[in-house]
Amino acid sequence: MSGDTHMKHYPSSRLGWLSPAEVLRYGITGFAAFFLFLMLFAGAAGANTPQAESEGELRLVTPNDMTSGGLLLKTKEPGKYIQAPMVATDVDIDVAGPIARAKVTQRFENPSDGWVEGVYVFPLPEDSAVDSLRMLIGDRIIEGEIKKKEEARQIYEEAKEAGKRASLIEQQRPNIFTNSVANIGPGETIVVQIEYQQTVRQDENIFSLRFPTVVAPRYNPAPSVHLVDFQPGENGWGSVSDPVPDRGKITPPVAHPDTGKRNPLTLTLSLDAGFPLGDITSPHHEIALVREDESRAELTLSQGEVPADKDFELTWTPAKTDAPTAALFREELNGEDYVLMMLMPPQSKDASRKTPPREAIFVIDNSGSMAGASMPQAKASLELALQRLTPQDRFNVVRFNHTHETLFPQAVRADKENLDRALAFVRGLNAEGGTEMLGALQQALIAQPADSQYLRQVVFLTDGAVGNEEQLFNTISQQLGASRLFTVGIGSAPNSFFMSRAAEMGRGTFTHIGEPEQVKERMAQLFTKLENPALTDLTAVWPDGQEVEAWPNPLPDLYLGEPIILAARMADASGTFKLKGTFDGQPWELRLPLAKAAERPGVAKLWARKKIASLEAMRYAGGNWEKLDAAITDVALSHHLVSRLTSLVAVDKTPVRPAGEDVTRRDVPLNLPDGWDFEAVFGEQPSPVPMRDAKARSAMPMLAMAAAPVSAEAAEAKAGIALPQTATNAAGLMLSGGLLMLFAAACWMLAFFWRHLAARTQVPAHGRS
Repeated sequence: MSGDTHMKHYPSSRLGWLSPAEVLRYGITGFAAFFLFLMLFAGAAGANTPQAESEGELRLVTPNDMTSGGLLLKTKEPGKYIQAPMVATDVDIDVAGPIARAKVTQRFENPSDGWVEGVYVFPLPEDSAVDSLRMLIGDRIIEGEIKKKEEARQIYEEAKEAGKRASLIEQQRPNIFTNSVANIGPGETIVVQIEYQQTVRQDENIFSLRFPTVVAPRYNPAPSVHLVDFQPGENGWGSVSDPVPDRGKITPPVAHPDTGKRNPLTLTLSLDAGFPLGDITSPHHEIALVREDESRAELTLSQGEVPADKDFELTWTPAKTDAPTAALFREELNGEDYVLMMLMPPQSKDASRKTPPREAIFVIDNSGSMAGASMPQAKASLELALQRLTPQDRFNVVRFNHTHETLFPQAVRADKENLDRALAFVRGLNAEGGTEMLGALQQALIAQPADSQYLRQVVFLTDGAVGNEEQLFNTISQQLGASRLFTVGIGSAPNSFFMSRAAEMGRGTFTHIGEPEQVKERMAQLFTKLENPALTDLTAVWPDGQEVEAWPNPLPDLYLGEPIILAARMADASGTFKLKGTFDGQPWELRLPLAKAAERPGVAKLWARKKIASLEAMRYAGGNWEKLDAAITDVALSHHLVSRLTSLVAVDKTPVRPAGEDVTRRDVPLNLPDGWDFEAVFGEQPSPVPMRDAKARSAMPMLAMAAAPVSAEAAEAKAGIALPQTATNAAGLMLSGGLLMLFAAACWMLAFFWRHLAARTQVPAHGRS
């Protein structure tokens, strides 16, 4: 057999040296790859080189440089830090009857030696009407002006760039606001005052008021299904919708508890109830109380300053008498009358009345944000609820964190065997993972009973620490059906906006449990509402010939002990107002003479706030967004109110920052809410850790907070300060991948040349046997 059969055939050019054309081609390719490698390597080296301190930058310090307490934020330079800005808050609340007026004073302190823009994310009551902003500089007061949101932001940014002091109040949620203060000088303090008003809450004979002090960390889910939103007139271009498009604005940095509490708060409250006072209590803070007479009292916090880490709540009751069943106030503004009425329908508990059979669906949050004190409170509340069921009822239990699970395939009878199984299930729950609420909510609402004899009630126990409220509201609006949704807010700083709005849209009520001692009492109050009929089909009948704009619209259902709070605008507050409805299958009516209304300032702003809240609710019900947004903007500007679409801005006309010096954005770190477990929310961290570490989140995808605060990368990009990028970013991954590809290409080229050299020197095996 010829030896040629054993020989690999190569073209002559493959067996010899490369041709000149091939040498040129490979040489150019190799040079381009090498040049690109050098450019990427230089860019990477430059990106990771600590920035030198310039005259306008913040001075880096070490812990030994500190002469007083403060929070230090890491930088890229090992062992070096920058001092975080601090905010001290003074709260002064004046309660007169059912109306509360509050002044919140925030003192922005810059402990560094550079010029700073302080950004503070803070909460207010979800029904607050924010109408005033003042910036105090020495003995001068600069009043804020209400503008459309984009216009206010532009005015603020231009003032910041010009070196002028400025303050901007923006609403991120009805209960989350941002105060940005520009050009705070080294070691300087700037004082900003905000004012708002709200109505107090009444539940039977108990009046209450809550002031939130901290924004709890929010879980911001990524889109599970990417929906592309194509807008008309955009030539076919669209964008991927995000359930939390403003996630960067509602996730401020959180200080690790090991660094100590910060952002001190003082509070003073003046109470004029309008009736003889009985008990006055504060469930979460110790108070120093002075009673001025039988209906008035003054109080302060016993400790003076407290950390801003849990809601302040005050409750008061009448002395030995029933609470008033009606309140009526009036304000004349621009030739029109504004009326605010609080009416308590005369409902009574009927022990002999037979409660209809119920299908109760209990949904419990066991995500990482519930770790600490919240989880035992939620479990104890749910155990009480299960034990309250009767044999004629049906029930099911849904638990959720980053996943959700239903105890039974469908609702089952509330017999001993099923209840024992449910109690064991609840007692075995642990708090861990993310807060993917949407799936659990859909599961609770989707299985509507075919048997109409059952009254379907969904009881949702959670801290509400999510950022995708709009997505959840849309689900409630579309899938509620015949169900009624009752929310139970657990913990020291629940998301009261989500909880109250969800209950309102779900034709239910909101109950807050902030301490373990409140579980039995407040769950008993909720059960009483669940077991007694609601006042439904409410209709407001105004005097003949009156053109009236009243809010809320439509009127909500009322449960036992709940008043209706109605605000109206009309030409002349006279004649008789009628409220009609259905109670326990029977017609019901209440009459009120409008001419007896007492004069009270601020009623018009409360009317405007209720109108804005109702218009926002209509957006979730499928209303015309453009028309609703235009109406919201118009009423907010007319009544000088901060809203989703309007902001307050104050600018000092005199530049103070020297030319050539930069201003650095610094987000003010918040306290972790009282009773929360930092590691359960953010993962195990090296101690001490001044801010939430995004690397821990990337390594532990099941942690409670899915989106890290924007304090590191975003602040660095805006401010030019070297902060550590503790999370792996897209640019880093692309750079690493590119370098690996270049390395692989270089290895391939080397092997290619080596193979050709070997082929050139190899002796063919011709004629071998």
